[in-house]
Amino acid sequence: MHPITTATAAALVAGLAGAAFAADTDALLADAKSAAPDEIANNATVMDWDGNTLQQGSNGFTCFPTPPTLNGTAPMCLDAEWASWADAWMNKKPFTASTIGISYMLAGDGGASNIDPYAEEETPGNDWIVEGPHLMIIVPDAASLEGMSTDPHNGGPYVMWKGTDYAHIMVPTTGK
Repeated sequence: MHPITTATAAALVAGLAGAAFAADTDALLADAKSAAPDEIANNATVMDWDGNTLQQGSNGFTCFPTPPTLNGTAPMCLDAEWASWADAWMNKKPFTASTIGISYMLAGDGGASNIDPYAEEETPGNDWIVEGPHLMIIVPDAASLEGMSTDPHNGGPYVMWKGTDYAHIMVPTTGK
């Protein structure tokens, strides 16, 4: 039996750490890519929530895994307009879309208020909804949302967070 040298032990620890990082990266990639159709996810940039690029993409979409701290949020894939929207929402800044934006959340979500963009849990009157697979659309003209349902139980698209800078159309789907 050969004694384990310091160099051998260091190489073993580094190898195990590298394997754990690769497993974590693979899990994060799979989680993030579950948000969009394969045609989108396989060509999207995938980033973790620390800003590290896990996969370089070419189609203008960025996918993120389930965030560790945002209540009810699930994996998502955003186009550039939605990335601007997300920055404004997360930093509580004003937002007006300059073009139509698309975001995929085909893994569904864990729940959110349909009327309050910053509600963290269900309360009486905040119209809490747990949505299955869906995509989301933002439009540059908020007036175009007038007349659209805000009822998440209507069996079709509806406006979420109407009357706020973060209003968007929720479009329920059947997933991938």
